Amino acid sequence: MNILEQLQSLLNDYLLNNPWMSREMFGNPMSSYLVAGIALVLVTLTMWTIKIVVINRLQAWAKKTATDLDDFLIVLLNQLGLGVYLVVAVYIASHSLVLPGSLSRILHLLIVVVLTFKAIQILQQVVQFFLEKWMGRTEGADPTTQAAAKNLGIIVKVFLWIGGVMFLLDNLGIDVTAAIAGLGITGIAVALAAQTMLKDTFAAFCIFIDKPFKVGDTISMGDLMGAVEYIGFKTTRIRSLSGEQIVFPNSTLTDNQVRNFKRMEQRRIVFKIGIVYQTPVDKVREIPGLIKAIIDTTPNTKFDRAHFISYGDFALIYEVVYYVLNPDYLVYVTAQQEINFRLMEEFAKRGIEFAYPTQQLYVTSTTALPAPAR
Repeated sequence: MNILEQLQSLLNDYLLNNPWMSREMFGNPMSSYLVAGIALVLVTLTMWTIKIVVINRLQAWAKKTATDLDDFLIVLLNQLGLGVYLVVAVYIASHSLVLPGSLSRILHLLIVVVLTFKAIQILQQVVQFFLEKWMGRTEGADPTTQAAAKNLGIIVKVFLWIGGVMFLLDNLGIDVTAAIAGLGITGIAVALAAQTMLKDTFAAFCIFIDKPFKVGDTISMGDLMGAVEYIGFKTTRIRSLSGEQIVFPNSTLTDNQVRNFKRMEQRRIVFKIGIVYQTPVDKVREIPGLIKAIIDTTPNTKFDRAHFISYGDFALIYEVVYYVLNPDYLVYVTAQQEINFRLMEEFAKRGIEFAYPTQQLYVTSTTALPAPAR
């Protein structure tokens, strides 16, 4: 015997001698309507009281903790308003009454619709909350993470609503098995027709999870180079150094080698210089040490090596290797400029000449032949 039956039995014992309570209306005695009314009030008040007690406990708990999970739970409980409690209370109270089949189905459908939509709204908020928490732990919620989390939230919400609609259709007595099978066949057809788009979409998630680059990074692929501006489901857009926007399919970036200059810790620089062949040998030997001293005193650089490496067509060739300790391109060109200035100054002091393409013409005299006799 459930609570409603116990309540009705108790009222019948007290009101047994009251003929009005035994009168029937729409197939139910008045005592049943009284039980339904009392149950409606009690259930509503009980649920409302529980909500207030739980919220008060959570608020007291929230003052003692640094986490925002308790604050979020309070927000969720506040989403359950009086309308939800009344619908649930009416559904529970109706069990004490004998209702026509159509009215019973309508009442059942009403409770399912209200609770399903409210559950979907709450689940959406839960998904959004944990996505925001996840973004907060992922590199300070950079634009790439924000865009990916937003897109992921949209997909999850779509699936929540699809599941909710399927649940409602099932409760309406509609066979959703055929609908699910139809969706499966349709999904296969769509997948075959949109292979490229799906490939780019999966590539977008690979970029988000693996993070080979993010918004703001300078990357290059082949002879194309620029700063990443946007990473979407289908394409990634970069702003080239010359100003135009370049649009890459995501799958192209995941299927090919991409160079990320933003993550470069230091630059390895290789350059060559040439001096004229007429340079004395002692000065030729002096040049590697001179280059080392120049690079060692240039800010943000680390010397690696300098060698007289080959005899060129018109010059003695030196190869120089050093590192720029800052990945910024401007730091590199500033350091190289300073090295070039210092080389010109030191070479000028020592009378060493830089080589450039020259040609020497050697003319030799020849003895004139005697004129032929006539």
